[in-house]
Amino acid sequence: MPKPSRRTLWTGSSVAIAAAAFVTTLILIQGLPSRGDAAAPAVERIALAPKAQAPAKPAAQFVVKRILPIEGPIKYGEWHWDETGVPAAGTTVVTVDLKANVLSVFRDGYEIGATAILTGHDDKPTPLGVFPITEKDRTHVSNLYDSPMPFMLRLTNDGISIHGTKVENGYVTHGCIGVPDSFAAKLFAIARLGDRVIVTDGATMGMGDAII
Repeated sequence: MPKPSRRTLWTGSSVAIAAAAFVTTLILIQGLPSRGDAAAPAVERIALAPKAQAPAKPAAQFVVKRILPIEGPIKYGEWHWDETGVPAAGTTVVTVDLKANVLSVFRDGYEIGATAILTGHDDKPTPLGVFPITEKDRTHVSNLYDSPMPFMLRLTNDGISIHGTKVENGYVTHGCIGVPDSFAAKLFAIARLGDRVIVTDGATMGMGDAII
């Protein structure tokens, strides 16, 4: 299993993506490696081309304003959390990059947390897409596997969640997103029902970009 890497999140070239004003426009990101750069169809010479409109600017809270200064790849079991200089309240968005094995937490565009993660594999993959948090349970126990899932944040009706676990190289999940227990406790404390969790497979972001 490759070491978690932050390069796929924000060190690649910044790619502009027009973010609409509401989450319903943020549908599945899978299959968009260039994040929407398909060429426009040609216009016949006799046709009057419509005046091009500038893309809508994303809402301020959904723009990357700060990335934590973490050097090198994040090792399994390692996590970072820093709310210094960040508004005490605001919109929380969680991004998960399955290719990098990294989860990041943003508040109003400021990255406040990052950690290496465990994810699903083979016939039990972690799904891609945008998921609202629908349930919180500090002491949840899986009714399928009878295993503890502390600080559980439910994403889907069939049990996919973010939860605390032992994060070590070589381990996988049954589709959930496993984070270190201490990190899970911090995320649980600030997460609210309805907060978005965006799961991609290598989508990149840079300073000033919309949060996917």
